[in-house]
Amino acid sequence: MTAKALLVDDRRENLVALEAILQGLPVLAVSVTSGEDALKQLLHQDFAVILLDASMPNMDGFETATHIKQRERTRHIPIIFLTALNYDARLAFRGYQIGAVDYITKPFDPWVLRSKVAVFIDLWTKTAELTAQAAERTALRAAINRALALLDTAPPDPVAAAAVLHETQQTTPNRPPPN
Repeated sequence: MTAKALLVDDRRENLVALEAILQGLPVLAVSVTSGEDALKQLLHQDFAVILLDASMPNMDGFETATHIKQRERTRHIPIIFLTALNYDARLAFRGYQIGAVDYITKPFDPWVLRSKVAVFIDLWTKTAELTAQAAERTALRAAINRALALLDTAPPDPVAAAAVLHETQQTTPNRPPPN
């Protein structure tokens, strides 16, 4: 599964610049021009990180972030606020209070932003791998329990038990090799 970054800015040229900054990272950039569109994307896609313009018409970044953090499915997605406004400690504090992991004012060093995004992509990838491994372990435990149940019947059915284990072995590609 490929990590995705949600880029939210009302100015197309800023989105193009962000896409260029992220180019070469193992991430699919999804760009939208409003907070409303961002919330729609979050309904059916998972994201490793959100780069969110703080100052947008209609629904600003702070309101968008508030909605994101209120949803169980999206509350743990890291948000990095980006703003063209001069640094304002009150606005930065507001962003952090909502749950942002960073608040960056423009102009910013693109390599710093790229490095921060890379960290969140790596964390998302590792989490996805751990989740997949946990699901495989759960499936393996269930198969072992089914096989044991088949062996506990009268008469025991070792052929069916072996078939259950063999089938599970074929469907768990990330399992460690047998000893």
